[in-house]
Amino acid sequence: MAALDGKKILVIATNYGVEQDEIVVPTDQLRERGATVTVAAKESGPIETLVGDKDPGKSVDSDTTLDGVTAGDFDALVVPGGTINADTIRQESVAIDLVKAFVEAGKPVAAICHGPWTLIEAGVLTGRTITSFPSLQTDVRNAGAEWVDQEVRVDETGSTIITSRNPDDLPAFVDAIQASLV
Repeated sequence: MAALDGKKILVIATNYGVEQDEIVVPTDQLRERGATVTVAAKESGPIETLVGDKDPGKSVDSDTTLDGVTAGDFDALVVPGGTINADTIRQESVAIDLVKAFVEAGKPVAAICHGPWTLIEAGVLTGRTITSFPSLQTDVRNAGAEWVDQEVRVDETGSTIITSRNPDDLPAFVDAIQASLV
């Protein structure tokens, strides 16, 4: 029996600009660990990823759209980064509502790199300690949170928020997601 058998994880993204490894690695590794992972994009169709925010990456199939999912159907939420993806998805009210619903339900929310912009927009960081890509430090502080430079930060103030800085932190990020669900 795999560690995450029976767990359902939602990954949300736009259809362009997601950092390749920040969607591919967690999705693949969480599935390998037994979770059912659903990838929801803004629109139906593929997600065109980027490497380093500029070079074309793999195309990732979406399973559904953001409008087609509810927090009640999942055990955890993952928000990958990529500057373009993160800046775009934080403007999607359905994505913000999903983040809020997961936090209000006490379900883990994991965001990496620029992904915490979505958490900032959702207003769920007050009094918390998180990490992110370093350029988000001021945004994090302005949202009422403390920023730390760590490969992974798990804040359990009320609900669980898991954050990491960049693709180099993916092993610790995925392990922390698993740990929050077992």
